Amino acid sequence: MTILTVHDEVMPPPLGFAHEQRWLSNLSPETVAALVTAAGDVILVLDPEGRVLDVAGTGGGIPGLANWTGREWGELVTSQSRPKIQEMLGETGQPRWRQVNHPVEGGDVPYRYLAIRLGHGDRLVAIGRDVRAAAALQQRLLRAQQSLERDYLRLRQAEARYRLLFETTAEAMIIVDAASRQIREINPAAHRMFGAPLGSFVGQAISSRFDRKEVERVAGVLGAISAGAEVSAIEIELADDAGAARLAVGAFRQGGANYFLLRLSPALGAESAPDESRRVVAVVESMPDAFVLAGPDQKILTANLAFVEAVHAVSADQLRRQPLGDFIGRPGIDLELIRGQLAEHEAVRNVSTILRGIDGGREEVELSAVHVPGPDEVLGFSIRIVGRRLRDLPPTTRDLPRSVEQLTDLVGRMPLKDIVRESTDLIERLCIEAALTFTTNNRASAAEILGLSRQSLYSKLHRHGLVRSENEGN
Repeated sequence: MTILTVHDEVMPPPLGFAHEQRWLSNLSPETVAALVTAAGDVILVLDPEGRVLDVAGTGGGIPGLANWTGREWGELVTSQSRPKIQEMLGETGQPRWRQVNHPVEGGDVPYRYLAIRLGHGDRLVAIGRDVRAAAALQQRLLRAQQSLERDYLRLRQAEARYRLLFETTAEAMIIVDAASRQIREINPAAHRMFGAPLGSFVGQAISSRFDRKEVERVAGVLGAISAGAEVSAIEIELADDAGAARLAVGAFRQGGANYFLLRLSPALGAESAPDESRRVVAVVESMPDAFVLAGPDQKILTANLAFVEAVHAVSADQLRRQPLGDFIGRPGIDLELIRGQLAEHEAVRNVSTILRGIDGGREEVELSAVHVPGPDEVLGFSIRIVGRRLRDLPPTTRDLPRSVEQLTDLVGRMPLKDIVRESTDLIERLCIEAALTFTTNNRASAAEILGLSRQSLYSKLHRHGLVRSENEGN
């Protein structure tokens, strides 16, 4: 049992009754005993040497209280508390409260005692109060304080980690107060991008860091983020001829206030790129065919607007660092085959595959890809959606697969039950054509060979579109 020490307390000078003789002179011994007993949980009457002459009180938590009479007070407490007993017995001045511990089974019980000398010093009255409730409360307070200190230490460590990340990251970051639109913090990477010394710009309006013609665009983006909208990264001109940058904005709340986190990165093709390269980038971004650039790990680096719309994403930022296999080809099949072809030939053309959207939609596509080796190895994919074009073509009479290879090519493009139905139709049609050929287009004989009625054969001929291409038989 853990006992917390309640500090010894010096009593202030007592305020005496103005007419104590009037109030207390006629009290009976029983009334005096009741008053004294009410002052504490344990009341001891002691001789000058500390022997217990009488005992009263509830004695909560101390068994055998009635057996204390005749025993030395110092024998009833722990060895650590005996010096305090001697001090209380020898006090001649103003008494004070002291904590002592009584040994019991399972631990110690803390009590606070005040020893008051009666008459001319022949007797003492020790008033004891159980302080376990105060000790428990103090222990709870200590545990709460230790828990707060641990939480504070964790917060300090987390703050140190994020501060280190903020200061050492190569990405330019600016923290802006959402209410005043003033810069609160700016990391070294952002200072380098603006070509300014550390400590600059703090307290300035964020609009001062962008070209004048971009102020309204920046304000619009910040307003949209404040309203909870998702806004894609935009390319923007920086102030003081610092060049172009790609701006992405996020929002967070801290300490009851709202803030913006602005991330700046070099604009696509902006690093000393000639005008022709910039035009190429602009064309790729706006071309109707989907284009996606991936790293050697087949994770998306960037994508144009057509690819974003094709997979039903909100923005290119949502797709960045996502596995390309989540969107292109049958899982674990098509992209691995394409990667093998790229490793051998560095380019593939017009590969038929499927494009899957975030919402589960599927489209048939033709894909061409190129592998650009080197230190900054990348894979480029040009994707053209052909499923809509095929659906818009007029229906043909011979639209079934003609071979096992064509059937297996349907795996991944349609559910298994649809493939089985296609296979059944293919086999049925081939058998009917073989029977007609064998009987020289005699439908009665063909129906007999196939084990069908003539009416059932005519129905199947119509369903497979064979009536227009065959002459009527007997």
